[in-house]
Amino acid sequence: MTRTFIYLDESGDLGWKFDAPYREGGSSRYLTIAAVIASEGSSNAPSRAMRRLYNKFKWPTDAEKKWSRMLPEERSAFATIAKRAAVAENGGIKYAALTVKKENVQEHIRRDPNKLYNYMIRMLLLDEMAKADEVMFFPDDRSIKVKSGNSLHDYLQTELWFTKNVATVLKTYPCDSSKNLRVQFADMISGIAQSHYQDRMSEPYRLLAAHFQPRLLFNS
Repeated sequence: MTRTFIYLDESGDLGWKFDAPYREGGSSRYLTIAAVIASEGSSNAPSRAMRRLYNKFKWPTDAEKKWSRMLPEERSAFATIAKRAAVAENGGIKYAALTVKKENVQEHIRRDPNKLYNYMIRMLLLDEMAKADEVMFFPDDRSIKVKSGNSLHDYLQTELWFTKNVATVLKTYPCDSSKNLRVQFADMISGIAQSHYQDRMSEPYRLLAAHFQPRLLFNS
């Protein structure tokens, strides 16, 4: 039986206030979700990489280190370690991200942004999920809550069985990223894509580009 482990986090927000600069009363112009997709044999690689970063920079272990609070040298170090992990695991680790340019999202979609969030996750992960017999899915439980219709888990399971016509069993374990180094790793992957689009700070993306190609939706 093939088993895939997926760790997911996000960057940006789902506000729609564009008449003020971002971080000065305005909303982010982009929203990114990102995932680390690992085979069973490689599922511990992200946590090992995170421990190396905590040790290297002597980050306090009683508080989660977030991408938004990292220095440029720390961000570059993460990208380098993520690249090494992808090479070392020889296909056992994949990085994926999907970013939405929010200003181009239609008004009727903005009224229920949780559907947008569901759709982004489906776009990002459904094909990868369909390749496995069983998927262990770990989204950050502080991510945007799904308030409409079925839960994210039920939505993805239904899509797998009926749209993809596969027997994949999805097991979802929402978790606190402050207690899960693998989800923290996914947060930093999302930060690389978000910084690339939102702030035009692309050095970490360039370092990881051979193993990471984020996708952009609603670009026009």
